[in-house]
Amino acid sequence: MTAEQLVAQYSKSTANADDSVKTDLTFIGPTVNGQEEVFNSGAVAFLDSLCAKFVDEVPELLAKRKQKQARIDKGELPDFLPETRAIRYGDWTIRGMPEDLKDRRVEITGPVDRKMIINALNANVKVFMADFEDSLAPSWQKIVEGQINLRDAVRGDIELTVPETGKHYSLNPDPAVLIARVRGLHLIEKHIEYKGKPIPGGLVDFAMYFYHNYRQLLAKKSGPYFYIPKLESHIEARWWAKMFAFVEERFCLQPGTIKCTCLIETLPAVFEMEEILYELRSNIVALNCGRWDYIFSYIKTLKNYPDRVLPDRQAVTMDTKFLSAYSRLLIKTCHKRGALAMGGMAAFIPAKDEATNELVLQKVRGDKELEARNGHDGTWVAHPGLADTAMKVFNDYIGGDRTNQLHITRDVDAPILASELLEPCQGERTEAGMRLNIRIALQYIEAWIQGNGCVPIYGLMEDAATAEISRTSIWQWIQHGKSLSNGKLVTKALFREMLKEEMANVKAELGEERFNAGQFAKAAELFEQITTSDELVDFLTLPGYELLTA
Repeated sequence: MTAEQLVAQYSKSTANADDSVKTDLTFIGPTVNGQEEVFNSGAVAFLDSLCAKFVDEVPELLAKRKQKQARIDKGELPDFLPETRAIRYGDWTIRGMPEDLKDRRVEITGPVDRKMIINALNANVKVFMADFEDSLAPSWQKIVEGQINLRDAVRGDIELTVPETGKHYSLNPDPAVLIARVRGLHLIEKHIEYKGKPIPGGLVDFAMYFYHNYRQLLAKKSGPYFYIPKLESHIEARWWAKMFAFVEERFCLQPGTIKCTCLIETLPAVFEMEEILYELRSNIVALNCGRWDYIFSYIKTLKNYPDRVLPDRQAVTMDTKFLSAYSRLLIKTCHKRGALAMGGMAAFIPAKDEATNELVLQKVRGDKELEARNGHDGTWVAHPGLADTAMKVFNDYIGGDRTNQLHITRDVDAPILASELLEPCQGERTEAGMRLNIRIALQYIEAWIQGNGCVPIYGLMEDAATAEISRTSIWQWIQHGKSLSNGKLVTKALFREMLKEEMANVKAELGEERFNAGQFAKAAELFEQITTSDELVDFLTLPGYELLTA
């Protein structure tokens, strides 16, 4: 019997498994539409096996994060690990990559909303990253619907008719390659418990997407591809590698069938990029510059250092020294090991006014030209209307006879030192910048707790990462007694005063009807709590998750 026949036999037996199969999983709360379809007996048995093998290690990994952060808080700055020097200087490469992941010059990202999935897969891009993480407020209904939507997309029969307009959406004949981004290890799924304890949301996302789609994906000469977010160490990468290997063996798949891209979006992880690639070398194909989360992580990791306080968010651009060093090191590291180096997000939204839109496209071109010139193999956009602009830039740099820029090794670059990756960023802290941060974070949190994790605000597509920068910047200014450029000392009292004033401004902008129908009071309360807390709250999505209604 061939491996394919074994897979088909196994899949058939699990799909028809008895619904009374006993597991250590318990589903909490009311059943939502589609839940029994996604969490059928075979899928639940598979998830149970992953929990039995891997779930106990997650608290230990998260505890190691806290231990490392405690050392940094006491003065031990992040650095390259002496104990893994042999890996960094060793002669090895990743296993390789499938054909449909060799050309990723433009990727679009967005939540697992049905309309978004169809439009993104139809866009002029190479890849769509379907997101269960930063651009999704993970209510139970949205998690379940997202899995159904992705299953339909993989099968090629996803469609949608909007009742209000009658407009119909369906897939074009040659859609983009699909990659699913799962939730980070720090986020639990409170609706499923294993032996009485909530399990990691990312484990649920991975298990359900893999189980329901791997056969169809492989039949289409693609595969089960994933984006892994929020890694902070190679030990965490090792956890994912062990799980991938376990799943491949269980389903009689060739080692390396599952492929992943890891986001380097935390400051600790940038010092362990080679080690992360090494641990995942059988499955990994790329690293990605998750720039917005990386800026947030810079603030969070170095929160005790008054000499490393960042200025206005708008002043922290990719040509600042610490971000430029991060981008160039990622490219050099990836290409040395045969992996792709993906660039960051263009969060702009096309404007309806032609003159304004040209300014938007000009900014996008400049950003993408910097990435392509550095040697990135591809980049991200948040809106289909930016795809053509980004595609033209990377077409110009990559050309028609290549699929990527792996030939750019950056070997002539001087070694990038830890001091460059940690170098403080110069710039002003303005009152206008602080007020803008408040309005952005307030509106984003309000949308998030109502179930919307991807929100257009002031011409940008905001997700959790940009809201995190907004609120942690203010927290950092308060903690270190920084003054604004007009001389005002940033205090808790000043923040509360501005929050009250900006609430009124947001109400005026949105209109009384929209404002009163929303959850702005609840959002403001959460925003104030996490911004004036003496201890920095790790992720706003943690307390925010408790406010999601389903």
